[in-house]
Amino acid sequence: MTDQKLCVSDERYYEVLLHELTHSTGHCSRLNREKDMGGWHSFGSREYSKEELVAEMGAAFLCAECGISQTTIEDSAAYIDGWVRHLKGDAKLVVQAAGKAQKAADYILNADSKE
Repeated sequence: MTDQKLCVSDERYYEVLLHELTHSTGHCSRLNREKDMGGWHSFGSREYSKEELVAEMGAAFLCAECGISQTTIEDSAAYIDGWVRHLKGDAKLVVQAAGKAQKAADYILNADSKE
């Protein structure tokens, strides 16, 4: 995780933290996205790109929940666009990633236990 002093703002630090936290939900003891990726892959691979898309969308959902989305939305949108382009704009993958990102955000927020 990036040192907070190196981030341009507190909001950006928390966006990066939420991105990394979303990645952590992919572990086999949590939501098990690792099986979808076939384990860890090299930077830039299709599987890596899909996981980055999930993590950034999850972070965007969590930033909105925390009320910091307006200050991080441009960075998130650019990052998401980069991975979507890397995945050749496959709309199906974007929808799948959004669903996985929502599950990750719900897991982090413990949304299943809310009444």
